[in-house]
Amino acid sequence: MAASHETEIKLPVSGLRAVRERLRSLGFRVVEPRHFESNRVLDFADLRLRKARCLLRLRVEGARCLLTYKGAPLDSRAYKVRREIETHVASGRRMGEILAALGLEEKFRYDKYRTTFARRREKTGTRHALVELDETPIGDFLELEGPTRWIDAVARELGHSRKDYITQSYGALFFAWRRRQGRRTRNMVFPGENK
Repeated sequence: MAASHETEIKLPVSGLRAVRERLRSLGFRVVEPRHFESNRVLDFADLRLRKARCLLRLRVEGARCLLTYKGAPLDSRAYKVRREIETHVASGRRMGEILAALGLEEKFRYDKYRTTFARRREKTGTRHALVELDETPIGDFLELEGPTRWIDAVARELGHSRKDYITQSYGALFFAWRRRQGRRTRNMVFPGENK
């Protein structure tokens, strides 16, 4: 189980092949190959977690399941900084049953394909500074997670500045995309999987 504050930003990207090549040229290597993630955001009927700007998520990656609590974002203009507590669980289905018994319901689902990159020489405490390439139904993004100076340096190396930083969650990005597109889709899932 890990508990800490995560600091991250997202960057919009296009041309996945070029992005992967650029990361390799900057010394990044794949530390977790491309895999599918299904994320279920849970809340009570009165939406008390959302109202408190907190999040409880059950993530399923094949046979692996991860339960994550994220606290309300701390004040930061350029970065998203949140307390994060997460733990692996043996069974996503059983954990879902426990959470339902406690009164939690799935309120939103978002799916993505993720590839995780790191530089071997970069380590911050017990956590690596990571670049995650996320392929989502609403576009592709790089997520940079690590110390703020590291985020700024890597973003510059990738040709971005702070004006490009996105601190919104995938849920907020999806609902904004849905409004722009005039869609009624409930969840951020790939075509053919919408429920």
